[in-house]
Amino acid sequence: MKNIFTYAERTLNGFENAIDEYGWVVYENALEPEFVDKINSDLVNAYILRREIQEKNGISANMDGTLHHLLERDNFALSLLQKMYCHEEVTQYFGGKYILNGLNAVIHLKHEHPYLSNIHRDVRTFTSAIKLQAQMIITLDDFNLLNGATYFLSGSHKTAQKPDESFFYNYADRAIAPQGSIILLDSNIWHAAGENFTTDPRRALTLGFTRPFLKQQMDYPRFLGYDFGATLSPELRQVIGYNARTPENLNEYYQPVHLRMYQPDQG
Repeated sequence: MKNIFTYAERTLNGFENAIDEYGWVVYENALEPEFVDKINSDLVNAYILRREIQEKNGISANMDGTLHHLLERDNFALSLLQKMYCHEEVTQYFGGKYILNGLNAVIHLKHEHPYLSNIHRDVRTFTSAIKLQAQMIITLDDFNLLNGATYFLSGSHKTAQKPDESFFYNYADRAIAPQGSIILLDSNIWHAAGENFTTDPRRALTLGFTRPFLKQQMDYPRFLGYDFGATLSPELRQVIGYNARTPENLNEYYQPVHLRMYQPDQG
């Protein structure tokens, strides 16, 4: 059994087997190089804005190179979500519909140690076989041993206990993948960013997807605008969370089924 495929050769059966056994799977050559260049270009000003806010609010420590909530109207994000990368796999993982929990990025520079370098998993509560959240990493540069390819302790998505640091680094696998690849992972798996020993950045997008009844890290429909949702495709409305909103008053609550903030097909 393996957990590394090209994007073109992926199958749902291969995905299910890899996620079950390893807790993570790699799909190489998923994004076109020109689109990766567009994303990397957009990250420049996005990071400047977010870093200024982090510093102003006194929370910049251990957040070097981290960019949160990149879903905006005028950058790469809507195009990325519209492409629906690995939609079939994520749908199978949850057994139904899902929404975006967060769209973030990391610009990992030489000898920087953001919180992502700590051994962690992406859910605070171990959920075992209950699938509440899945993560997607999109490699915006090659991931290799020199620039800090992510460590994954394969199979650790099945255990609640955090591994000892020595055990983790002795037995964890590395996500070696070319630029433009997609890594899907069970959010229960223990992992950590590696050390970047090169002079070049190692950039990546990190997307979280959840079942629709879980809160998003940010209220994307309200941020983008409820009226803006009407201009989107049904697929984008679903993923961004327009079909799983919370009413804020009785008028929004008492609506015909097709106009309700939380649609009945969301689970």
